[in-house]
Amino acid sequence: MQEKNNDHNLKPFVSIILPCYNEEAILQTSVNNIIKYLESKSHKYRWEILIIDDGSKDKTGEMADEFNSQYDNIRVIHHPVNLNLGRALQTGFRHAKGDIFIVLDIDLSYSIEYIEQMADKLSETYSDIVIASPYMKGGQVIAVPFLRKIMSLWVNKFMRLAAQDKYHTYTGMVRAYRKSFIQTLNLKTKDYEINPEILYKAMILRARIVEIPAHLDWTEQNKYKGKRTSSIRILRGFFSGIMSAFIFRPYIFFLALGTLLMILSMYELIWLLYDTLSTLSQSHGLGSTFSSSLALQFKKNPQSFMVGGITFIAAIQVLSLGFLSLQSKRYFEELFHLGTSFKKI
Repeated sequence: MQEKNNDHNLKPFVSIILPCYNEEAILQTSVNNIIKYLESKSHKYRWEILIIDDGSKDKTGEMADEFNSQYDNIRVIHHPVNLNLGRALQTGFRHAKGDIFIVLDIDLSYSIEYIEQMADKLSETYSDIVIASPYMKGGQVIAVPFLRKIMSLWVNKFMRLAAQDKYHTYTGMVRAYRKSFIQTLNLKTKDYEINPEILYKAMILRARIVEIPAHLDWTEQNKYKGKRTSSIRILRGFFSGIMSAFIFRPYIFFLALGTLLMILSMYELIWLLYDTLSTLSQSHGLGSTFSSSLALQFKKNPQSFMVGGITFIAAIQVLSLGFLSLQSKRYFEELFHLGTSFKKI
């Protein structure tokens, strides 16, 4: 009997975190499917399900409580009001008891089979984070509305361009986390931006992050069109994603814009210098000087002087902001690293 208990305790303990807001249409079916799957893997994992009811206005909370009353390893935490995804995930990270945390979307647009794949990959590769990525080679996006698909794809490409460490999916929520790592992160974001925030701060700490190819399939979700009120607004998600990209390396945007403005100003000013020197070389009067030729050019093309001068000043200002943001970023990363080290003690 003692040996059996020891074997049980040696199994990885997996916590499934399910943030929910107004999901009465799909909650019961999705949770039942997750339970059935986890029970089939009980020889391999110990498990719990943690449902975060984020201030739902429908029957989501009541339905979740019914699961809690039926299963000892299903727990429910209720937010009194809607605090958004960021706060829901932070609540889940604080209260989950497992060694491995796996965050799923309640609509199961990523197959529940990724629970095992992500948990195994986390253990096999000694990773801190495993990302289910539909945008890497081998991944696929199925039945997602065209506009949403294109916006999501290009937001992630933009983040890949901005980030120092290159991955394919920065905005996806479906991930596995090592408890000892994720609980040390000091997270601040309240909404969808928490997913890139986690990756950004993980990069600062030199965490090991791995992606696995995944299929994002909205076939079932599309059946509930009009019955769910929790879906992300497309434009809001797009612009929040674009803004989130700046957290990775904000200075490159200032430096890129400053360099472009400098090239434009140099083009204008060099042509003015060329015309001035040409006018000077063609003048044979004793009174011809560089300053008089420059004055003549200003009289002929005052707009060129204005555009070139203003663009040059703007370039210097933007480049200065770039170097200041680089310095600020380094200060922040050092302080964050130091703060995280103290939190672990």
